[in-house]
Amino acid sequence: MKPLKQQFIPILLTILTFVSISIMLYFFIMLLNLFPLKEKIHLVFYPADILIGLTIYLKTSVDFAIFIGNQMKQYPGWKNRIAIELGTAFGNALGTLIVLIIWTFFKEVPLLMVLMITLASLVLFRMAQDSLAEFLEEHSRKNSHWQKNLFSFYTILQTMNKPFAPVITKILPHPGFKKNITTFLSLLLFSCSIPFILGLDDFAGYIPLFSVVNVFGFSLGVFLGHMLLNLFLFASPTATIKMVKQPAIMILGSIAFAGIGLWGLYEVYDLIAHLFFT
Repeated sequence: MKPLKQQFIPILLTILTFVSISIMLYFFIMLLNLFPLKEKIHLVFYPADILIGLTIYLKTSVDFAIFIGNQMKQYPGWKNRIAIELGTAFGNALGTLIVLIIWTFFKEVPLLMVLMITLASLVLFRMAQDSLAEFLEEHSRKNSHWQKNLFSFYTILQTMNKPFAPVITKILPHPGFKKNITTFLSLLLFSCSIPFILGLDDFAGYIPLFSVVNVFGFSLGVFLGHMLLNLFLFASPTATIKMVKQPAIMILGSIAFAGIGLWGLYEVYDLIAHLFFT
């Protein structure tokens, strides 16, 4: 019975949690659609939208994987694993729903939407810079032609981000956490807060994407990404952290962040053009 508790029960609860929050998302969107909005959120999902949400979530979750891996080492045992999984899953779902609420209602006020998307794009540019900086730091001994191109790309991002650094650094800091936790409930509640503490930049990055993907499918992809990451962490925290820090993932993630940020700025331009020049 002991191996069953240590492996099967936490994994089963991880899957059931994903199903539960997906159902919660469905009814939550139904509730949002009851409001008199110009555009309703379509309750359909396509594999491409789920894949985008899954990819974006996994790329933005390096810090989450490292932190949760350390939490599992600090608080061993299958009960603590359940508390960590339930807390982080519902915290991630709640954060996504909050971003969905903001996007749903703010898009009815174009100027506020312009402000939100601009801020989100600036966050994404900084995320692209940080991801590339981590890669260049870990591979500083190599001096290949393509690495020189990456350094040039990093220099461009650094120059772009410098004027906005005082604002963006207030959104992006990822402080270390040391907390004395003694009960299942306290670990559950603390785990629920982790996606907010570590994920403000991730949530902000979702906003520009909502205009080009199906929101329902994208959110399901985010939830699926969280479930898979937890399953991998349960199996092997060290191997999972090593996987998400692969050079190819760092580089592609940086390019993706920059691309999505540019798309967000195009959306801002389009909104302003429709507001003032049509």
